[in-house]
Amino acid sequence: MALLRGVWGVLNALGKSGADLCAGCGSRLRYPFSFAYVPKWFSSSLSGYPKKPMTSYVRFSKEQLPIFKAQNPDAKNSELIKKIAKLWRELPDSEKKIYEDAYRADWQVYKEEINRIQEQLTPSQMVSLEKEIMQKRLKKKALIKKRELTMLGKPKRPRSAYNIFIAERFQEARDGTSQVKLKAINENWKNLSNSQKQVYIQLAKDDKIRYYNEMKSWEEQMMEVGREDLIRRSIKYPAKNDPEKF
Repeated sequence: MALLRGVWGVLNALGKSGADLCAGCGSRLRYPFSFAYVPKWFSSSLSGYPKKPMTSYVRFSKEQLPIFKAQNPDAKNSELIKKIAKLWRELPDSEKKIYEDAYRADWQVYKEEINRIQEQLTPSQMVSLEKEIMQKRLKKKALIKKRELTMLGKPKRPRSAYNIFIAERFQEARDGTSQVKLKAINENWKNLSNSQKQVYIQLAKDDKIRYYNEMKSWEEQMMEVGREDLIRRSIKYPAKNDPEKF
């Protein structure tokens, strides 16, 4: 029973992500998790693994986002999410109940499907499943978090002066492989004078300001939709004369 409870906890934690990452991928699951062997039965058992049901708010947002995009084609996702969150807060309880009831119904189906899958596994498969999932749990969690933040419109981190230079020159370079291009661009960077590098250093500083301004606005939006877990605990703002090191 202890083992069953442990596996259930892991499966429950994986939820939708476990299905999305494992379903139908077979032995290909070794990439990007090549450090561990994945039994063939593992992917076949999870090929029909149920997706974790959407919460009432997520379901509502998924319905409203295409509508808001059509009405505001030039608006950013983060701006649309803010409008959808406001609409959700103003939604009458009677209308919210429709989405809440749908979530509860889907959750019941999800739990029943989980139980069905558990009953089909042999004790040895349960042990192997627990071992494999525990090895991959942290990596999957990080990947899911990254996808979620992208979907929520989290601003991209600022680039360094060197990265800005590479992006600019890489598009201009046409001959040779990527490795050859990067090597040549790296040599070009080393040969730049301090005054030439200063142009990219200033661009990097501007990008930092862009990032912190966008993050401030984004975190305010996340607070409004009840995602305080995404707010940074300590925020460091760039100094006006913060020299960039290379």
